[in-house]
Amino acid sequence: MHKTLNTETPSLQHPDLDLYDSTRLMQAFVDDQRTAVEAVSAAAPALAAAVDAALPRIAAGGRLLYAGAGTSGRLGVLDSVELVPTFSWSRERAIAVLAGGEGAMFVAVEGAEDDEPQGRRDIEALRPGPNDVVIGIAASGHTPYVLGALAAGRAAGSLTIGVANNPGAEVLAQSEHPILLDTGAEIISGSTRLKAGTAQKIALNSFSSALMVRLNKVYGNLMVDMKATNAKLVRRAVALTMRAADVDEATARATLDRCDFSVKTATVMLLKHVDAAAALALLARHDGSVRRALAER
Repeated sequence: MHKTLNTETPSLQHPDLDLYDSTRLMQAFVDDQRTAVEAVSAAAPALAAAVDAALPRIAAGGRLLYAGAGTSGRLGVLDSVELVPTFSWSRERAIAVLAGGEGAMFVAVEGAEDDEPQGRRDIEALRPGPNDVVIGIAASGHTPYVLGALAAGRAAGSLTIGVANNPGAEVLAQSEHPILLDTGAEIISGSTRLKAGTAQKIALNSFSSALMVRLNKVYGNLMVDMKATNAKLVRRAVALTMRAADVDEATARATLDRCDFSVKTATVMLLKHVDAAAALALLARHDGSVRRALAER
């Protein structure tokens, strides 16, 4: 048996929570979430080291492979899915596996998290290699499904990152880059969808976003490698191009029309006074870096 986990220990702060009115309840919940931010802040050096370790592997064509159960697994799915429109990341290069399968995204599958062999098989089915990065996420830090996934990643020579909310967790011990998010006891005892989940969301968001910045998906602080897949995102692409190239809306839109609505390409076209083909060639020479493409003489 594991010792009582911090995330499972009843909170001493709000023993009469069920007596609170809505205003006091809301204040208690919001105040408790501040611990999540503090926990991720404490883990920032470990997250930065994980980014630096993942960068050469992902730059060489590797994939981000997330594994989790319950809330942790759903947060992995969320992070993987959102990289596609935000950074034009290939769906095949950000894949999440979830204990209980895809259906567990919507309906809890009891017992699935206890299946270590299935976690191993789900990652093995993706044929991981040395350029891949396996991210195991578990609030308790002892979830068998996640341990199986990490074991499969290690066996394939993939980089392993473990995210957990309890010190001394097996998920941390079984990872090359352990990320401890020490959020402590939950305001509703044991409900790790609360601040433990919030801390995981911040950590995953920060890790993947930092990785994408290092992969030249951002110019300045502008999201220049997004996919304009709907009307809202088309408007955003126009606004980003106006900002990046300091042009009016008509010029931005006309230029985007000539380069498949790529903000990156349009920005280089406008600032270097070149056509789309030349802009794409410039970007290709500089690993997609707008800043370096613009600096080329």
